[in-house]
Amino acid sequence: MISSGIRLGAWDEMKWKHITPIEDSEKNVIAARLLVYPGDREEYYTFMTPEAYNLLKEWMNYREAHGEKVTGESWVMRDIWQTSERSYGAYFGLAENPKQLKSSGIKSLIERAIHSQGLWKPLHEGNRRRDWKSVHGFRKTFMTQAEQVMKSINVKICMGHNIGVSKSYYKPTTREVLEDYLKAVDYLTIFDETKLSKQLQGLTERERENQYIIKVKLQEKDDQIQNMMRKQEQFGQLIQSLIDSGQLRPINAQ
Repeated sequence: MISSGIRLGAWDEMKWKHITPIEDSEKNVIAARLLVYPGDREEYYTFMTPEAYNLLKEWMNYREAHGEKVTGESWVMRDIWQTSERSYGAYFGLAENPKQLKSSGIKSLIERAIHSQGLWKPLHEGNRRRDWKSVHGFRKTFMTQAEQVMKSINVKICMGHNIGVSKSYYKPTTREVLEDYLKAVDYLTIFDETKLSKQLQGLTERERENQYIIKVKLQEKDDQIQNMMRKQEQFGQLIQSLIDSGQLRPINAQ
């Protein structure tokens, strides 16, 4: 939700076929295209980070490994099932017969996680609202992070906002919006080895640049010293030639 900016209600229609990975020339996933509210008049598209897509792919593979027949028609979110101790199976669904987990269930999962982490403190007397919203906070985070590097109008397109009159004049291709979205991938990534690798690579490159700058500065200093020594030697030769020609007498000879 943070990587795509979707609303909570989008989960109710989200199937695996609505998420399409986008690869670069080396077959690396650089993002995934997500069709939101498919078939509805409010249908639109957005994107998600490689981190989010890879985790979803792991989730689908995990379900398939436990007996679910995963297809394009499979719901992205489903009920849980018993993986061991079958005597308790009555409390869980079956892996082979998935039941859709709707947006209300997803909201409950998120709120339980917030409570378990102690992020929600008791409200002060007279207050009815907290400083931040649970589920909608993810959508707000997407907007805040993406707008640091993306065009504001492209952020609105990814969030399914009505851009009003601008829609008649601004009609970017999916590719153009994707290229803008790719600028925000690092800002929308929570934790990913690829991101850490890029950060490490950036540090390494900066270290190389610093070493190069230091090397250049040292070389410049050496060149200056050598130049001063040459000038001093030339000056000494000039003085000696004047002395030899009688145009200049040494101080001790006066």
